[in-house]
Amino acid sequence: MENQRPDVKWTIRYTLLNATYFVAFCTIHACAAVYLLANGFSNTEVGILLAVANILSAVLQPFVAGIIDKPGPLTNRRFILFSVLVILLGSAVLLLVPGNKWVIFPVFALIYMIQFVYQPVMTALCFEYQKAGCRIFYGLARGLGSASFAVTAAVIGGLVERSGVTILLFVNIASMLLSAILIYTFKKPSTIPAEVSGAAGSGASVAASEGTGLLAREASGDVDTSGKTPSGSTAHNNIRDFARTYPAFMVFLLGTVCFYFAHNMINDFMIQIIRNLGGGETELGYANFLQAILELPVMAMIGLVLKKISSRSLLTFSGAAFFVKILILVFASNMAMMYLSQSVQLFAYAVFIPAAAYYVSETMGDLDQVKGQAYVTSAITIGGVFSNLLSGVILDHFGIRPMLLCGTIVCAVGVVIGYIAMKKLPHNRNSLSVASPARK
Repeated sequence: MENQRPDVKWTIRYTLLNATYFVAFCTIHACAAVYLLANGFSNTEVGILLAVANILSAVLQPFVAGIIDKPGPLTNRRFILFSVLVILLGSAVLLLVPGNKWVIFPVFALIYMIQFVYQPVMTALCFEYQKAGCRIFYGLARGLGSASFAVTAAVIGGLVERSGVTILLFVNIASMLLSAILIYTFKKPSTIPAEVSGAAGSGASVAASEGTGLLAREASGDVDTSGKTPSGSTAHNNIRDFARTYPAFMVFLLGTVCFYFAHNMINDFMIQIIRNLGGGETELGYANFLQAILELPVMAMIGLVLKKISSRSLLTFSGAAFFVKILILVFASNMAMMYLSQSVQLFAYAVFIPAAAYYVSETMGDLDQVKGQAYVTSAITIGGVFSNLLSGVILDHFGIRPMLLCGTIVCAVGVVIGYIAMKKLPHNRNSLSVASPARK
């Protein structure tokens, strides 16, 4: 499959699915605080709502993947269609109850949560269809999905300032309507042999994790197309065995929690930070556009970088970039400094995601790859939950700068932990080396 040219038709259709997903993701996730604050929520209440949604999504993702992996009526495509319809109906309900916090809390938490839950299923769908003979250029489709987020972010802020937060729901409903049509008609060709189609219908959780790991390995020219597990490879399903085998990785997860504590603090309460600097929803849109669009060239070129610099060094570097990003905001006095902080996304999130995926694929045995990717996702989620719970409370009681100082201190601790993990601890006790000595 790797040596065949992508199919334009399938790639375009899958790209449109990604585009509609990330348009809705922008209106719900990137603008969550804008919508909730406009409907009477306090910063503390916003944090609690987002924390609940994040915790539920972390619990439901492996549960849903486990059901899809088993033979039965629930497939990747059907779950995506179900998710799209729930978000569509939830958004319609929110249109009818402006200002009603008792209804908005559970409904908004539901659609916020389910957007997270079906994101890895989108990746699994691509790999399912690839195995069934539909040659989709995943990297291009995913990149253009991020581009749709960036374009939406650039225009949505101004629309909110002119028309109010209700416009977020209308845009979300329109994107979900289009997404429902796309996924309903997104069917595997009937000419594919039944045995091939059947074999490709499972593996949702594995495919979702492969989506990130395979991209990193493809980018750096390190894809193993044989499909064989190296001799002597052992699965470390017990977390103690896993930690003993990969001590550097397990310690680095603590650093990851700290990085994403700061990262989510900025993203979730960006509108409050921007208002403190004299901006509004339009500037929020520009800030989100800037960080989203800067991710694209870095992720596109990360394979070339990984040939010269090891994933370990890139992870250490990205942690320092997370710290610089929030430190700039501590001293920010105008929107120019806000935009400067967002530009550091180029070296923080945009480097961390592919570098972490490559580190896992490079360091761990084949039978531990999925667990490694899942642990990274869990650490990111935990960092977000702690940030959700604490940031709103600090913001309500002490203000913007104390909140940012808290995030800066936590992130600084993460940088120290990350450096120790990547530079001082063994990466895989079952091997003498985890990276080419040519890369530093």
